[in-house]
Amino acid sequence: MALGELPDYPWDQMAPYAERARRHPDGIVDLSIGSPVDPTPPLIRDALAWATDAHAYPTTVGTPELRQAMVDWHARRRNATLGTDQVLPTIGSKEMVAWLPFMLGLGEGDAVVHPTVSYPTYAIGAALAGAESVPADDPADWPAHTRLVWLNSPGNPDGRVLGVDELRAAVARARELGAVIASDECYAELGWEGEWASGPTPSILDARVVGDDHAGVLALYSLSKQSNLAGYRAALVAGDRELIARLIRVRKHAGLLPPAPLQHAMTVALGDDDHVRAQRELYRARRDVLRPALEDAGWRIDRSEAGLYLWATRGQDAWEGIAELADLGILAGPGPFYGDASPAHVRLSLTATDERIAEAAARLRASSTA
Repeated sequence: MALGELPDYPWDQMAPYAERARRHPDGIVDLSIGSPVDPTPPLIRDALAWATDAHAYPTTVGTPELRQAMVDWHARRRNATLGTDQVLPTIGSKEMVAWLPFMLGLGEGDAVVHPTVSYPTYAIGAALAGAESVPADDPADWPAHTRLVWLNSPGNPDGRVLGVDELRAAVARARELGAVIASDECYAELGWEGEWASGPTPSILDARVVGDDHAGVLALYSLSKQSNLAGYRAALVAGDRELIARLIRVRKHAGLLPPAPLQHAMTVALGDDDHVRAQRELYRARRDVLRPALEDAGWRIDRSEAGLYLWATRGQDAWEGIAELADLGILAGPGPFYGDASPAHVRLSLTATDERIAEAAARLRASSTA
């Protein structure tokens, strides 16, 4: 696919439903986008302000303090032992998802595998590089010409978590194919059910998955959700030191330099777990309000054991569900935006204030008794 053949931005299709939802007499409750609404923690804002005298160019690789903070964070929260040459700050995680196939030198004749229900940017990244996009969940279905595999755990939109055994099997298959395997883990601190209810979900870099052998393996992480830093564009990639070195070379030439104040703010954010726990509990409380209200209104919640969303269906066409919710003044995301495998689901985000989540729950319950 050439650049001129890229699809239209899917969210542009939501304009009439957003307008429909805005006509509700008590206003719209927008649960369609996972954009944080809570304040950035003061310690991070203070760190950003302290570093605003940034007269010199920043470095692509990150300050020594940031690199060490990324290493320490992986050891503390991801059970992964890395060196400072195995971590790299990025300008948000979406740019790395979109450009990783290109930065790895992929092109015509190469396959980029991604989950069947997934964030659309994985397929867009393949298109930008001129590679083939292949939706496939079972490693046995990954084709011989696969050169990059994307995992997403916890998944967006469905909240699916890959366990240690599943991650280990995926790494083994990717290595058998000679492919790089990259895991997008930006919701790792938001586990809700089962063994994920009290701690982070497993990383592909976890020692139980790869031991101390990181060859061909990358993990992406974002501070947008855990720290309310979506507006800062603060993220990182870690893993195979040779791949990280390649990414650094490409990014130096392209001028992809995280701003110096941001690098200091990231350093502080990665070193503090208290604000992450506090934010997690805010989302847990909102989930505990919204989920039963959806179920009372006849929606079934599938997966959703972790992450920032509820993946809901009533067995009808997704767009019918979007329209019905819009009539309640609630805007959700349609399942078809996340692949052909989800024609009957909608995605509802937990990123609204307590008051708006409560309002959505009240409208859903009222609709179930009307």
